Amino acid sequence: MGMVIAIPLGVAAAIFLAEMAPPKLSNLLTFLIELLAAVPSVIYGLLGIFILVPLIRDYLVPALQHTLGWLPLFQGDFYGVSFLSAGLVLSVMIVPFIISVSREVLLAVPVEQREAALAVGATKWETTWQIVLPNASTGIMGSVFLALARALGETMAVTMVVGNTPKITASLFSPGYSIAAVIANEFAEASGNLYVSSLIFLGLVLFGLTIVINGIARILILTTARNVA
Repeated sequence: MGMVIAIPLGVAAAIFLAEMAPPKLSNLLTFLIELLAAVPSVIYGLLGIFILVPLIRDYLVPALQHTLGWLPLFQGDFYGVSFLSAGLVLSVMIVPFIISVSREVLLAVPVEQREAALAVGATKWETTWQIVLPNASTGIMGSVFLALARALGETMAVTMVVGNTPKITASLFSPGYSIAAVIANEFAEASGNLYVSSLIFLGLVLFGLTIVINGIARILILTTARNVA
């Protein structure tokens, strides 16, 4: 869910910063966004518990239940910590990664291509949509994979707001678990070789997924760099 929210927001913000915003405003906002990427995850978890969860409980959940309550995703009671809370916190955490990398990819598209499109009568939006984005699309996809790897490995913030309940449910309002949260919560109390081995295996699965996704992201970004060179 965090990716569903973060991708359109991150790409749209990157387009604005790279193509639309005045240089001074773009540099200022980029600096602030990069600061957000450096904030410790426990801070996001605390903000999620004390600010985001009450807002979700009081405003978002009633609206979703009223309009989309017939869908299994939005059924059941909401107790605060849930998949929905974790997804929203994660989306806030990974948006800066998507924005920063996507902006750099967009800026890497040669200025000559923009000028050529404008010279034949294309508008600024047409140039961005038909020239810049197609050339940068592979790199933008790479930024999405980088953000996905970041989200998969996130531990503390998710542990604080997901609920840590080992059950599978279709409702976003229900508490749940992530692989990283399972390891963080249970490794210190694991007793017996089977228990410890299971947690180690989960760690290997998470490690493998992260390596593969980061590798794909690296390939996509390098491909874009070669294409626009």
